[in-house]
Formats: sequence, C-alpha cells, structure tokens
Amino acid sequence: MVREVSAMEMRKRFGDLLNEVHDRHNAIVITKAGKPVGALVDIERFEKIRMMEDEFRRMTDELAHVYADVDTAVAEDEIQEAIKASKQS
Repeated sequence: MVREVSAMEMRKRFGDLLNEVHDRHNAIVITKAGKPVGALVDIERFEKIRMMEDEFRRMTDELAHVYADVDTAVAEDEIQEAIKASKQS
C-alpha cells in the first residue's frame, strides 16, 4: 500500500511510520505543501530500485557504445521504430 503523509507528520511520527514500512512493506510518499518530495520504502524495495537503476545504466552505456558511430538521424529512426513496436505489443 502507498499512502501520503506531510513532512510535518513524518517528523512527528517517524518511528511509527518506519515500523509501518518495515512490518507491512508499505511505502509512504512524503509531501511538502501538498507536493511529493520524497518517499520512505522498505529495504527490499529500495534494493530492487537500485538494481533496476544499475541495469538501466548498464543498458544505456551498452547502447551508447553500439550507436557511437551511427548517424544521429539513423539512430533516431531506429528508436522511433522500437517505441512504435513496443506500443503495439
């Protein structure tokens, strides 16, 4: 479950909210002036996010290497074709 709490509430109830995240595997979006500014998540979810970021960096680095000598227009055309194909599937 994901829920929102204000930064003020987070300060007042940090221990309880931390237990909620740990025990129930909930996520809490922290807001300031009604706008999301951060999140509190359990360590398992955080590790998954880190792994996904690492994999994204690896893939973008690999693509940058593959397309290093490709004309920009050709690369853009291939990207647009890939986006179109992914939306159709």
